Amino acid sequence: MSLSPIIKTHYPFKSHFFETSSGHNLHFIDEGEGTGNPVIFLHGNPTWSFMYRKLVARLNEHGRCIAPDHIGCGLSDKPNSKDFNYDLNSHSQNILDLINYLKIDRFSLVVHDWGGAIGLSAFRNQAERIEKLVIMNTAAFPSRDVPRRILLCRLPILGSFLVRGLNGFAGPATFMAVKKSLDPDIKKGFLYPYNNWRNRIAVWKFVKDIPFERNHNSLSLLKETEKSLKKYKQTPILACWGMKDFCFHGRFLDEWIKRLPHISSHRFEDAGHYLLEDMLEECRSKIEPFLFG
Repeated sequence: MSLSPIIKTHYPFKSHFFETSSGHNLHFIDEGEGTGNPVIFLHGNPTWSFMYRKLVARLNEHGRCIAPDHIGCGLSDKPNSKDFNYDLNSHSQNILDLINYLKIDRFSLVVHDWGGAIGLSAFRNQAERIEKLVIMNTAAFPSRDVPRRILLCRLPILGSFLVRGLNGFAGPATFMAVKKSLDPDIKKGFLYPYNNWRNRIAVWKFVKDIPFERNHNSLSLLKETEKSLKKYKQTPILACWGMKDFCFHGRFLDEWIKRLPHISSHRFEDAGHYLLEDMLEECRSKIEPFLFG
């Protein structure tokens, strides 16, 4: 999938690709240099590395910044569900394989939304590789605190029609996940990879992969990841949280702090789920010195 000239002006990065063990091309950007350990940025649903565009453009002045698109997202391949298991385990394994392919030993990790569960699942047995951790409106532990509107999107027939047919997840997110209206070109950027039924498969599968049921296939891995959080008691952790998030609301941040009381947390009262759109400079002013100070 090639980018339109308008989107390229906002996302002017060189594309790189990594072939996963399932034989699919995972897209990532790799910007900046530096003598320190690189920073890995992991997005969630229904976004892609585009959400980190301004942060990467600023931080790559200090060091190497790598932001992948999960399979089915952004500029990565979008195979059907017969050819790829759209689940936590598969996405996590892809990230672990990518970092090993790039021959990166230690790194800092920045996560948002599903990026938290994916990134911390990937390194649940290698927590020492994460030098610093930045969490933004995310979780890496089970929770049944799921909004009804998201549960509606999980229904077998109606859900797929809403999410894949009507773009009823990625589309509404461009105004429900922010408190400030997005510029029309930025809205197009967020939605660009998800322009038809086929290309919205990951958006739908991520919703389905929320382990709400007690027998859900991804629940055991998420519980294992939750147990591994104790390994980060000595790891510097920064939390930037949009308090107007209808999904990963403030109670999720409270849960993080219960598990890891040393977290340095910053609550942005006027930011939604896409807090880097609502409060970019405020977030950057916390993240930049934390990672590179």
